[in-house]
Amino acid sequence: MTTLIYDGTFEGLLTAVFEIYEHRLQHIKIEKGEWLATALFEDVIKVHTDDKRAGRVLQGLQKRLSAGAMQRLYAVHMAGMEGEDINIIGYIRYVIDSVQNVEEDYGNRYVLRLAEMVRMIRREKHRMEAFIRFQKLQDETFYSAIEPDFNILPLLGKHFKNRYTDQKWIIYDMRRNYGLFYNLHAIEFIALDFSTTRPDNVISTYTEDESLYQNLWKNYFHSVNIPARKNTKLHMRHIPKRYWRFLTEKI
Repeated sequence: MTTLIYDGTFEGLLTAVFEIYEHRLQHIKIEKGEWLATALFEDVIKVHTDDKRAGRVLQGLQKRLSAGAMQRLYAVHMAGMEGEDINIIGYIRYVIDSVQNVEEDYGNRYVLRLAEMVRMIRREKHRMEAFIRFQKLQDETFYSAIEPDFNILPLLGKHFKNRYTDQKWIIYDMRRNYGLFYNLHAIEFIALDFSTTRPDNVISTYTEDESLYQNLWKNYFHSVNIPARKNTKLHMRHIPKRYWRFLTEKI
C-alpha cells in the first residue's frame, strides 16, 4: 500500500495521478496536507504539484471526456467531500485506461459514485439558491451567511449575479471562512475579519429599516401558513433543520 500526500488542489490531484502511472502503483491511499503519522510496511510519496505533469493528465482526460463531464469532475473535487479523493482518482484512472468514453458507464463503481456526488452537489446548490436570505447593511450591501455541507459557494455566483445584477451583495461561507462579493461589475472572492462578531451575526451593521423588512417577511410567512395542512415531516425533508438559523422566517 502506498500513500500519496498532496496539497488539496485539483492540479495537485492530477499530479498525484501522474505519479501513480509513473511508479506503476496499484494499491494506494490519498491524503491532503502533511503526513504526520507513520505506519509499518507503508510507503509514502509526497506529491509536489507540477503544472506540466498535471497538464498532461488533464489533456488525456479532455480527449476522453466531454466538456460537461470535465466540469462535473472539477466540481466534485472542489466540493471537498471527506474521503472521496480515492474515488475521484479511481474515476480518472478508469477514464484514462478505457479506449471508449465511459462517463455514462454506471456499471463501474467509480462512475456511479461520481454521479451520486454530482447529485449531492446539485441538491445542495439548489437548496442554497432557495434558502439564502439577504440582509441590508449600512453601506447598502446585501449580506448573507451560509454553512453548506459542501464547498459549493463558487457555483452560486452566476445565479445571484443574474438575479441581483443591480445590487452589491456578499454571500459568506462560515464553515470555510471565505465569501463571494459582487461589486456591480464582477464577482470576487473575499475573506472577512470577524474578530468582534460571528459571520452570521452582523446586526450592528444593519440599516435601520432592516428589522422592519424582516418583521414584514415573518408576518407574511405566518399569514400564508395553514395550520390544518401542517406536515412537519414533509417540511423538514424539504427544509432540513440545520438551515433554519439562516432563514428569516425561522428566527
